[in-house]
Amino acid sequence: MVKIKNMEQETKSENEQFNRYEHLLERTLFKGRWLLAPFFVGLLLAIVLLLLKFFKQLYVMTISALTATNQELLIGILTLVDTALLAGLLIIIIFSGYENFVSKLNVEPQEDKPTWMGKVGFSGLKIKLISAIVAISAVELLKVFIHSQDLTSEQLAWKVGIHITFVISGVLFSVTDFINSRTHTH
Repeated sequence: MVKIKNMEQETKSENEQFNRYEHLLERTLFKGRWLLAPFFVGLLLAIVLLLLKFFKQLYVMTISALTATNQELLIGILTLVDTALLAGLLIIIIFSGYENFVSKLNVEPQEDKPTWMGKVGFSGLKIKLISAIVAISAVELLKVFIHSQDLTSEQLAWKVGIHITFVISGVLFSVTDFINSRTHTH
């Protein structure tokens, strides 16, 4: 009888020890989400680089505005649009990624706070991401068609094919997300 009681106490002690290790592991994993924060800071720095590129392009366009052809001016404007779209995409990824995977952004309610902030989940982030990629691809494709005389038919076909692949991927992401939202186990 004493032996059984001692065995039960040893088992209970082992279980408590295991539970402590498990709790320590789970806390460590949970705190490990902060390892993602430097990625978002790096993306913020990438936006600063895009801002520099944007102003460089704007400067070049301003200097050559009187001598540039309409096509050159249009290409410059499309490059600015492309850069702005990419910067906006990075902001969406930074805010949504940080809130979904690291921590809630604890900022006071502000008048100019984007309405989507704090509401975009992983699914919404995927849709916004693919939508931005399709928009960026469309701008790039438009720039290519302005200078289409410099490319072969095969090169143009590849560029159109790649853009169509992005569009189809976006549609498939949306359809998959729609189907997933209709199920009870998503």
